[in-house]
Amino acid sequence: MNEREWEKRLRIHTAGREQANSARNAPYEPTPYSVLERLRDSGWLAKGDHLLDYGCGKGRVALFCAREIGCLASGVDFSAKLIQLANDNSARSGLTDRVRFHCGAAERHPLADETAFFFFHPFSDAVLRVVLSRILDSLYARPRPAQLIFYYPSDAYIAYLEGEPRLTPAGRIDCRDLFGGNAREELLRYRANIEGVLP
Repeated sequence: MNEREWEKRLRIHTAGREQANSARNAPYEPTPYSVLERLRDSGWLAKGDHLLDYGCGKGRVALFCAREIGCLASGVDFSAKLIQLANDNSARSGLTDRVRFHCGAAERHPLADETAFFFFHPFSDAVLRVVLSRILDSLYARPRPAQLIFYYPSDAYIAYLEGEPRLTPAGRIDCRDLFGGNAREELLRYRANIEGVLP
């Protein structure tokens, strides 16, 4: 299905690009549905997962995964305007029992039982380091299997992820064919490599 068909099926309005409201965040740009279809079909996420989308914007990733995979999903974004739109989309989609959105800074967002974390280059490398540290601390405090999924990762993101000993590469989905061969068009998956967390 194309973007318009997915929006109609999910009963949401998440298209369009919006400028960032501060220098610390990237502009809002939704993850393409064609990429989300590949994520859904990969088997990386299951019904028992709780996905947290950092920089969730209008809520496309969380709402798609809740509807198509059946998992719990939540999102956090610094923009109150985008979170209001995400909540509006959640209400229209009928998924308010499985999806929650929160307004606030990613590096201060409280973590609970999330098992998957999604990033579409939502913020600076410095913020990413703080967010990953908080995720790993959460896994030490409440041991559980967890994965981190990155779409369109920057070179700086990849360099940091590859150098983090507590993360192990666990898969790649090539999406270059969808958008003219751009090498950044990929989904990268990492597992948390923390003693007592992984089986």
